[in-house]
Amino acid sequence: MAATLHRNGHHSLKGIRLAPLRGLLVAFAVLALVFAALDLSLAQPFGFSDLSSTASGTASLALAAMGETAIIVSGGLDLSAGAVLSLTNCLFVTQVGTSAGSVVLWTLLAIAAGGCVGAVNGFFVAYVRLQPVVVTLATMFITQGVTLLILKQPGGTVPPEFTTALTGDIANGHIPMPLVVIGVALLVWYVVKKSRFGTMIYAVGSDEGAAHLKALPTRKAKFWVYVLGGCFYGAAGVFFSAQTGGGDPLVGAGMLLPIFVAVVLGGTPLGGGRGGCLGTVIGAFSVTLIANMLLVLNVSTYYSTIVEGGILILAVLGTSTGLRWSGLFNWSPIQRNRAVAAEASNSTIIRQAPASHEATAAVQEAVPAPTFRERLRHSRETLRLCVPSYVGLLALLAVTLVLFSGNIGTLGYLKSLLVLSSFLAVLALGQGAVVLSGGLDLSVPFTITLAGVVLTGMTNGSDIAALWGVPAVLLLGAAIGAINGIGVSVLRISPLIMTLAMNGILQGAALVYDNGAPTGFAPPTIRWLMTGQLLGIPPVIFFLCAFGLLSLYLLHRTVYGRRLFAVGSNPVSAKFSGVPVTKVLILTYALSGLCSALVGVMLSGFTGQAFNDMGDPYLLTSIAVVVVGGTLMTGGRGHYAGMLGGALMLTALSTLLSGSSLPVAARGVVYGLVVLAAVVAMREKRAS
Repeated sequence: MAATLHRNGHHSLKGIRLAPLRGLLVAFAVLALVFAALDLSLAQPFGFSDLSSTASGTASLALAAMGETAIIVSGGLDLSAGAVLSLTNCLFVTQVGTSAGSVVLWTLLAIAAGGCVGAVNGFFVAYVRLQPVVVTLATMFITQGVTLLILKQPGGTVPPEFTTALTGDIANGHIPMPLVVIGVALLVWYVVKKSRFGTMIYAVGSDEGAAHLKALPTRKAKFWVYVLGGCFYGAAGVFFSAQTGGGDPLVGAGMLLPIFVAVVLGGTPLGGGRGGCLGTVIGAFSVTLIANMLLVLNVSTYYSTIVEGGILILAVLGTSTGLRWSGLFNWSPIQRNRAVAAEASNSTIIRQAPASHEATAAVQEAVPAPTFRERLRHSRETLRLCVPSYVGLLALLAVTLVLFSGNIGTLGYLKSLLVLSSFLAVLALGQGAVVLSGGLDLSVPFTITLAGVVLTGMTNGSDIAALWGVPAVLLLGAAIGAINGIGVSVLRISPLIMTLAMNGILQGAALVYDNGAPTGFAPPTIRWLMTGQLLGIPPVIFFLCAFGLLSLYLLHRTVYGRRLFAVGSNPVSAKFSGVPVTKVLILTYALSGLCSALVGVMLSGFTGQAFNDMGDPYLLTSIAVVVVGGTLMTGGRGHYAGMLGGALMLTALSTLLSGSSLPVAARGVVYGLVVLAAVVAMREKRAS
């Protein structure tokens, strides 16, 4: 069969265009390659029992990844997928009865619960016009908190008949039921894809502006695609209940990375407008087969996240369409035009900068010094960004001191507040710089963890070893960040995907390094810095003051800082203005990695030793301090003084919650609500 080449350059077979099928064909090729490698690794040929168990282990991942695919096709992203799976799983196992009617009822209610979370995401993304990354990250933590309120630890049961019905075989044992479940889900997707709603999903993902001009209800389409995705997550949670026979409130935490791997391996690009769920299902089977192959080869499970993270990066590179990473936040044309106009004015100043000291002096003589009123007007925007976090801080301090005045001393409370704020203040510089550049760093948690376990493992309580151990750990963090920066700026991988994959790689690296059980202790000097006394004050408070001043100078008084804001406003305009965008981005992500490693060192000193999930609480909080501090998540606007206020405010909030009777699980809910409220408030200010 001869292949022809159309005028537009797309290959075809007898008139069938192959370019739109490229992702699907690659997905099939990857699956065939992985299957062949696994079959060669097995002692016996791959049989029906292997197919049945593989399908059972893949169905939950495939269903969840299909929901993510629908949202990505529409041009969005959803970080709450794994959390919704956990929620529906725990809701189902704690409520379902033994009767068939109860099973059917709670299956539908669990799927509806997933759709409700999707509706919340869709409302904020489509109608309030917030960034999908921030919204779904906040709802992820809210959902996780609600899940822990439903089920605190693994448990619950489902009727054995339900498990048999979904994980067994039908047609006299010739067809695995999980394949039927996946087939039904694909049929649902096919119906959606061929409907007017499906056409709108692809149109919005391809070009939302053009779709709007065509009189398509773009907001409605974006809202309902998040509802659809949530329903798929709910179905995944129900199947997981049947597969395991119980519930696990933390299962979703490890699902997010495999979900994105399945989507990207299936040929769905992150830019939107292309791809589909069939390729995603194939990608999910590839992920499961790769995990099975590692087990067959007796490779430690510690390497699984390393492999998944590496595969995600390679898959994104293989399916890269050259889309700019700044599209991650889906700027509207109005926002982009404003940024271009603002940067154009800045670039004029850059191009016309005097080339000599004499010229500079002449310009300074020609331009009169700004008056006090002009300085005040110039500072008004900065004050508007910074003041709200400090107002919130003062309110929380007043409430705390009134409620617990008999239990705590004011001076001691303030000292503790500053000590606990030091971690977030350091993270605010790194994560804040990345957000100012228009990106996001999701590798913070395990950069912190890896730094802590490596430091305690190398030094084992020795100050002498700390002389080279601490610089080595900080250099390691900076190197991790630089790799993120290279992936984002040079390889043009989405910041979310690059740092998510890196976080998985670092998670595996930490487990491999300490064999799942961190050893050693923090050096005494580091412990003294965090918990000791100097003139009656913890030494870390002096460090916090110096660090805050240095951060203010770095972001707002240096050439690097000016370039960072230019890149965040509009990277294309900044490049034409002579700003070395690639260099700035690499330095920015290296700074974030350095700050994360520094927090790992500080946490080790504060607790005396390291543990494998020590960085987990700092993913949302590192972003929350930036948002609460008035920084725009699309980049280009913010101030470190506001971020520092956000760090103090959230620490005061955490302290208040710790002293209340509110369950620990509810803190994630509160943090998520605070982030959503802050983002909504900043959007209103920007639009005013």
